[in-house]
Amino acid sequence: MDLLNKFKEVLFAVLPITLIVLVLNYTIVPLEGILIFRFVLGALLIILGLSVFLFGVDIGIIPIGNLMGSALAKSNKIWIVALGGLILGFFISIAEPDLHIIAGQIEFVTSGLVSKLSILVIVSVGIGLMFTLGSIRIVRNIPLHIVLIILYVVILLLALFTTPEFLAISFDASGATTGALTVPFMLALATGISSLKRDSQASEKDSFGLVALASAGAIIAVMLMSILSKTDKISGTIEYHIASSSSIIGPFIQKLPTIAIEVFFVLIPLLTIFLFINVMFCKIERKALRKILKGLVYTFIGLVLFLIGVNAGFMDVGRIIGINVASSGNLPLIVIIGFVLGLVTILAEPAVHVLTHQIEDITSGYVKRPIVLFALCIGVGFAVALSMLRIIIPEIQLWHYLLPGYIIAIGMVFIVPPLFVGMAFDSGGVASGPMTVTFILAFAQGVAEAIKAADVLIDGFGMIAMVALTPVIALQIVGYIFRVKSVKGGIESDG
Repeated sequence: MDLLNKFKEVLFAVLPITLIVLVLNYTIVPLEGILIFRFVLGALLIILGLSVFLFGVDIGIIPIGNLMGSALAKSNKIWIVALGGLILGFFISIAEPDLHIIAGQIEFVTSGLVSKLSILVIVSVGIGLMFTLGSIRIVRNIPLHIVLIILYVVILLLALFTTPEFLAISFDASGATTGALTVPFMLALATGISSLKRDSQASEKDSFGLVALASAGAIIAVMLMSILSKTDKISGTIEYHIASSSSIIGPFIQKLPTIAIEVFFVLIPLLTIFLFINVMFCKIERKALRKILKGLVYTFIGLVLFLIGVNAGFMDVGRIIGINVASSGNLPLIVIIGFVLGLVTILAEPAVHVLTHQIEDITSGYVKRPIVLFALCIGVGFAVALSMLRIIIPEIQLWHYLLPGYIIAIGMVFIVPPLFVGMAFDSGGVASGPMTVTFILAFAQGVAEAIKAADVLIDGFGMIAMVALTPVIALQIVGYIFRVKSVKGGIESDG
């Protein structure tokens, strides 16, 4: 029954973007018939894969994260918590499919100047260190907003010495690391650590924030790589080639082995660490162990189907729509389509569903899923629209958005309830998942390729940085509204 519910939920989430693309095909952006068939097949695989994946996460990944978090916290030894956070953070990050996708794209557009391996390792080290910091923060009851302020002040200072190209890459790599697998695991791990606290209110708010810290770690790591390597200005271009195969299912079959192997190596380190902790620290019952292993199988199958659908069915269509819309010369239309695509794509992000359910569960229904989803949709819609403006208008640079944006986001932590601070910064990470990294990124790069004044490397990649920022502000606004309402409610009850 749970799997059926997941299917219904995902069906209504993926349908909007599918319908919008079909409408664009029959109106302003005609596409080749074979591409439309592949797109529809990709949509079906995404619906099926995402349903199975989310079901597997519920019975496999989340229990593993909770058990590991509890085991680390029960040790009562800060060095075990720190070492466990470092190891888990590194292996979870380096295995994240989204990071592999964007690292490969960075290597391609820079002609190998920035290698895929260097991005994978450096970003994963940064995230591992922030995993450690985040775990210690929960155990030691260090306020999240203080840690975030310090980290983002460091980021703003490092940004002064980072090239525009690496500025875009650093924020985009950060967004890509918090994907379909890492987010549910991070949230569950934080919940497991914080659940041992006696203060239930402190436990509730500390369940969020680990994703935000991990994102900051990725940004700092790539910025330091840029500064220490003293890389000169780099540029990139992408020559788009549509699959020449006349077969509809050919590209799907071609990508199956690669994606299956990638997802297998995503799950193996997690399974190995879990079995080790289970044997050494907290042996669980066989029935529970079988259920978790079953969940991992579902997670594997679902993630493979999902990524095949995205990579073989969605990327080419997103790219061509971007090129065709930009080539039409109708600049306002580019911004409008960008907003609409951002609005609906976020609904199909796997990690968004995990986070919104977790928010509703942990707050016992106080913060409703539809409210969080609405805020995320509006935030990501504006992010993509603003990114289109930046591609169209050469004078607008990425830091023109990021600097005031993060100043606003950091400033709001002082007027927003602590629970919403963690939620908001976590939402920035989950918004930039596999659908954004593939479909929306492909759309943005298509637009950048078609507009002469734009640079694919700077303007295309910086879009994910915006997608990671605007939900933070949007959800903090929701938190402020909740605070105002609760104050008014208190005054009325006193009266």
